[in-house]
Amino acid sequence: MTDYFEIHERDGPARLGELRLDSPLTTPALADDVTRDAGSLWNAERDVPTGDDAVLTILPHRAYPAGTREEVVDAFAPDYAESAAAVDAATAAVITSDAPEAGGAADASVDAYVLSNAQGVVGHASAFADAVIDVREAVPADTALYLSGVATPLNVATLVYAGVDLVDAKRARVKGSQGMYLTDEGERFLEDLDELPCSCPACQVPREEFDRAACEKHNVNALAAELRRVRRRIREGRLRDYVEGQARHEQWLTAAFRELDQQYAYVEERAPVARNNELAAATSDTIRRPEIQRFAQRVSERYVNRFRNPLVLVPCSARKPYSESQSHGQFHDAVQFRAHLASMTSPIGVVPQELELTYPAQHYDTVVTGRWSEDEKQFVAEVLRRYLERNEYPRVIAHVPEDGYRAICERVEEQVDVPFEYTVEGHPTTTESIGNLMSTLDGELKYTKRERQHNTVRAIADYMLGDGAGDDLFDELNTRSRYPKLQVRDDEEELLATMVPTYGALAFTLAGARRWVDSDAPTKTVEIDSFVPQGSVLAPGVVDADDDIRVGDEVVVEGPRAFAVGRAEMHGAEMCSSTRGIAVDVRHSEEL
Repeated sequence: MTDYFEIHERDGPARLGELRLDSPLTTPALADDVTRDAGSLWNAERDVPTGDDAVLTILPHRAYPAGTREEVVDAFAPDYAESAAAVDAATAAVITSDAPEAGGAADASVDAYVLSNAQGVVGHASAFADAVIDVREAVPADTALYLSGVATPLNVATLVYAGVDLVDAKRARVKGSQGMYLTDEGERFLEDLDELPCSCPACQVPREEFDRAACEKHNVNALAAELRRVRRRIREGRLRDYVEGQARHEQWLTAAFRELDQQYAYVEERAPVARNNELAAATSDTIRRPEIQRFAQRVSERYVNRFRNPLVLVPCSARKPYSESQSHGQFHDAVQFRAHLASMTSPIGVVPQELELTYPAQHYDTVVTGRWSEDEKQFVAEVLRRYLERNEYPRVIAHVPEDGYRAICERVEEQVDVPFEYTVEGHPTTTESIGNLMSTLDGELKYTKRERQHNTVRAIADYMLGDGAGDDLFDELNTRSRYPKLQVRDDEEELLATMVPTYGALAFTLAGARRWVDSDAPTKTVEIDSFVPQGSVLAPGVVDADDDIRVGDEVVVEGPRAFAVGRAEMHGAEMCSSTRGIAVDVRHSEEL
C-alpha cells in the first residue's frame, strides 16, 4: 500500500510515476536530494525519525550483500510495518532480492523499496534480471523500486526498462572523482579527452581548466539528462526501441535486456496489447519483444481459418495496412476473393488478412535489405508451420519471391501435409507472376463480402479473447457500415460492438458485454466494490481482477450496483495490489 507514490504511465515494466512530496518528483528520477537515510541497525540502534513530507525516509534497516541466505535475512529483519506507521510520511524499506519477503518487508505499508544488493547484481545480466523480477513480483505494483550506487548515463535506460523507478548519482560522482568522464556511450579517462563532447554547464570551460571536480558535476548532469530522455521515451511508448540501440555500447546491458526477454511472463504481463506509436523493428532482438511473441502465439493458438478456399501466401509490404499497398492491390486483383490471403513477414511471422489491422501488424516498420537472417527464417517458419498444422486448407499457393520467403516455404512444406504451389517468376508483381497466380486459382469459387466481414469480426474476437471466442460470442451476427469501421449487430439490430481500425480490435457496448458474459468465450472481468463507475474505475475500488488482463484489454466490470465495459489501464495483478491510479477506463456503465 502506498500513499505517496502513484504511477501515471506505463511502457512495459518501465513506469512514469510521481513521488508526492512537498515538491513532487516525476520518476524515474534521481533521488539524492529527496531521501533521508535513518541509518543502519548493524552498528547501532536507530530511532524512527519524525515524519517529513519533503523527503523519502529510508527506515532504519539492515542491508545484505548479494548471496545472503534467506534465513539470515529473515532472522535479522527489522519491523518495517511499525516503523512506517510511526513516520507517517513517504517511506522506503530496504529489501534484498535473495529474500524479498523476509521479515514481512514486502507487506509493509511503504511507498518504495531500496534494493540492498544492487551493487552485487548490476553488471551481471542474469543476476540483475532475476533480482529486479523477484522484488517486483514480491512487492505491491504501485511501490517504487530504488537502486542506489549503480546508475550511470550508460546503464540507467536499461535499469528503468527492467522496472527501476529511483536511482542516485553516487556512482557518477565517484567515477568523476576518479577522473572518469561518463556519457551515454560509456566512460573515458579524463586525460584522454582532447576536447569535451558535452555542452552541459560544467563543460562550458576550456579543456585545461576542466578538473575532476568539474567532471563530477558533468557526470551528474549527464545522468540527469539521460533520465529526461528516458522519461520522454516512456511517454512516447518507445523505451524498448531506445534500449535496443543504446545498450549495444556495453555487453552486459545487451545481455540484460535479452535476459528480460527470456522472462516472458514478466514482460508480457506488463506489455500493452496496443500502442499509439510505430514499433521499430530495427534489430534481430525485435523478434523477442513481447508484442511480437504475443501476436505470433495468438495467431498460432487462437486464430481459426473459416474460409474453404486455398491459402495464398504473399510477402509483406512497406505500406501498412498491407491491403493499401500497390503490390497487395495487384495481389487482390489477381485473387478476386477466390483464396484466403495471409502475409509472411519478419519480425511478426504470419498475418491473416482478417488481422492486418490488429496491433502490431499495421504498426511496425522494419529494415528491408532483401536478406533474411537464420533467426528470422527459423521464427517465421515455426509460426507458419504451427499455423498450417492448426488450420485446414486444400492447398497452399506460395506467391513469394526467392529472397528468404521461398526458402521458408520449402522448409515448412517438408513438415506439413498440405501441398504447396509456387507462382512467382522473378518478382511477385511481374506480369508473368500475376498471370501465374490468376491461372492457379481458375475454377475456385469466390467468397462473399458478407462472409469476409463476418470472418473478420470472429477472427478479431478469437485474437482478443481466446480460442473459439468468435464462434461462441457471435454465433449469429450482422455487420453494418464499411470496413474497417464495421458495426456488429444481432438479429434484432442491437449494436454489440464496433471495430476500431486504429488497433484492429473490437469495442463492446453494454449489450455486447452482456452477451460476452453469457457466452462460453473466456471473459476478462474486473470485480468492483458497491459503486457505479463514472468515467473510470480507480484501483482502490477493485475487489478482484482476472490475471490474464493486460493494459489495453477490453474488460467487463461487475459489482453489486453496476455493470460496465471499458478498457484496462493496468494489468490484472496490478489492479488487485495497487491503491492508486486508474484501473479501467469505462466506456459504458449502468446501475443495477
